[in-house]
Amino acid sequence: MSLSLSTGDLAAPVLRPPRPAARAEPPSPVARPEPPAPVATTVRVERRAGRAVVDLRRGALAPYLLDDDGRTVRVALVAAGALLLGGDDVRVRVHVGAGAALELVETSGTVAYDGRGRGARWRVDVVVEDGGVLVWDAQPFVVASGADVDRGTTVRLGAGAVACLRETLVLGRSGEAGGRLRTALRVDGPGGPVLVEDLHLDGARPEPGVLGGHRVLDQVVLAGRRPDPGPVPAGRGAPTVLALEEPGAVARRLGDEVHRVALTDVAAAWCVQAGRQHAG
Repeated sequence: MSLSLSTGDLAAPVLRPPRPAARAEPPSPVARPEPPAPVATTVRVERRAGRAVVDLRRGALAPYLLDDDGRTVRVALVAAGALLLGGDDVRVRVHVGAGAALELVETSGTVAYDGRGRGARWRVDVVVEDGGVLVWDAQPFVVASGADVDRGTTVRLGAGAVACLRETLVLGRSGEAGGRLRTALRVDGPGGPVLVEDLHLDGARPEPGVLGGHRVLDQVVLAGRRPDPGPVPAGRGAPTVLALEEPGAVARRLGDEVHRVALTDVAAAWCVQAGRQHAG
């Protein structure tokens, strides 16, 4: 028996286009953990039943209790490591309770080093409750060439509270022009702002209307009371003393060398006056 097949007897094969290759999906982005918040150096002083209650917490600065004479608590601030480097974020919180008095002592100045393209932050938050006193005669803050620092200080004063603060800003170490510094200071009293300052400095691009050709700014701020009346130094090199609308004053001096600019006498007198108000 023979079998014959014609082309009509065979079904034509069905040709399907090849399936497109599955498109590779981009990998899901892996959420990077947020860097931990910087640990703030905390100094808290309160008066309870006539005794001082002191709470000290270590951050980039280590606080140490120096003395408590029954009226004023003295606390030293010591760098807990190398400061200030690129990427550092230093936080300091100071709280003076009602009727308490605190003196902060710095054992050495601070140098902001070349951050190699990374900025550094320095934040201080101060609260002085009703009738409290804060004295902080700070050591020089030096901004070396290559450093880029954002520095800010806020102070809130209660009724009858007094703060005496000193800051000495230095552009560059010996032989250096200095880096960049943005510094802000705000002091508020019960009735509103007492002093608001915002200063931008760049050692590589000095501005005539800011520091001019100088590299050192020494400043003492007394807020919450006015300085005792007395003769105001005059003449070349004398500090500029500005009376604030709210009770307080600012003394400033510009120069090229810290030891020649230093407002040591003004700081000592005003800090004593602040403490005397508390004693009274």
